[in-house]
Amino acid sequence: MELGPFFLVGALIAGIVAGERSGIAVANGVLIVGAGALGAAWFTRPPWRGVLAAIACALLGCAVMGRALDGQARSPFQAAIERREQRTISGEATSDPSGAAYEASVLIRVDAGHGAHRTLLARASGDEVAALRVIEAGDHVVLEGRLGPLGAGAYDDRARWRHAVGRLDEVRVVDLSGPHGLLAVANSIRAVLLRGTRSLAPTPRALVAGFLLGDTRGIPTPVIDAYRDSGLSHLLAVSGENVAFVMALAAPLLRRLRLAARTGTALAIVVVFAAMTRFEPSVLRASAMAAIALVATLGGRPASTLRVLAYAVVALLLADPFLVHSVGFALSCGASAGIGVFARPIGSRLPGPRVVREPFAVSIGAQLGVLPVLLWVFGTFPLITPVSNLAAAPAAAVLGVYGFFASVVAGFAPRLGPLLQQPSALLVAWITAVARAGAAVPFSVDGRGALGLASLLAAGASVACLRARRAVPDPAAG
Repeated sequence: MELGPFFLVGALIAGIVAGERSGIAVANGVLIVGAGALGAAWFTRPPWRGVLAAIACALLGCAVMGRALDGQARSPFQAAIERREQRTISGEATSDPSGAAYEASVLIRVDAGHGAHRTLLARASGDEVAALRVIEAGDHVVLEGRLGPLGAGAYDDRARWRHAVGRLDEVRVVDLSGPHGLLAVANSIRAVLLRGTRSLAPTPRALVAGFLLGDTRGIPTPVIDAYRDSGLSHLLAVSGENVAFVMALAAPLLRRLRLAARTGTALAIVVVFAAMTRFEPSVLRASAMAAIALVATLGGRPASTLRVLAYAVVALLLADPFLVHSVGFALSCGASAGIGVFARPIGSRLPGPRVVREPFAVSIGAQLGVLPVLLWVFGTFPLITPVSNLAAAPAAAVLGVYGFFASVVAGFAPRLGPLLQQPSALLVAWITAVARAGAAVPFSVDGRGALGLASLLAAGASVACLRARRAVPDPAAG
């Protein structure tokens, strides 16, 4: 296994963490030194190339985080936020609205003047909720409201790590117009897909939107809890599998094109799909990996999955160091790393037919990868997770491909929806039944239990290796 790229990831994350504490005071100088170290690494031979690249990543991580935090703290809106001024702002929605039944929130990227942009968390309640919920990511809006600082709650913390510098409360929608360019195309396709699910009952329709687009706003809370408690919540977050499903649907077209045209078309599909799913952190990781793999193949230098993952993480964290605080990003990276490291060796050692071994090995590998993140964030890990994933993953894979196809066709031909969506309804019903059954199993493991379990597994693997060595006959003895 190639560990070099992961040293770069570790150095970068260490630099980002240091940048949170050092601030802007040293950021500019560190940025210059880091760029110089990166340039020196380009002209240096191994092993010093790797050492210089790791140093460069640490310095650049420290610099980009310091600059990002400084830009957030010293925004052009800071004085107005402290005075809680009434303002009319114009900007572009960077998220879809979310929130409880009687309130709604949406992130708005606002022109702060002199070419600068800042993000505000706009909130409405009462009669204005319906107007705010009409907004989609990419829409151009004019809003009226009262500026204020972000609070200390979990929701405001998430907004802060999505670059929000303050809140706009008591919002009233003054004007609204549709997006242009990429998001206009993405929203049009998204609207067709969602229109194609209207023949389904409300909860299955919301679940299909979650499976295909990561949009979980319409799913009842008890259903989301069942998916989380059974270890299946990742199915409702768009990931690399969804990107693979979309590419599988496009494969007949892509195969007819030459390599350069195929690469360009595939990259365009990846970008449009990422826009459809609102550039969620897990989709950013998958899209970046797909883009790097496509470009590497075009250049005649295909790379391993782990190397592509490491380069994608480095590129994304340098572009947006706040991603280091995204649980979805950490889970997505952990699952991808776990599959890359563990799936093949586990699959080769499991008994049974290949059609069962491989999905089970992938499930175990992904769960091993996300285990540290789950224990760090939530404190526990449901033991039923591998079994739940083994039972639900095949249906989820079929739904990812067929559900997308059926929803698009039904979106253009609504009369076909009731017929085309019957398989989707059955697949969703099966996955939900698995989630509820898994959630009913009360066994979970905490950090100490995970450490003990890992110790037992390591001891078992050691015993198995010793037995395998003793079973090999000694050639000298013959």
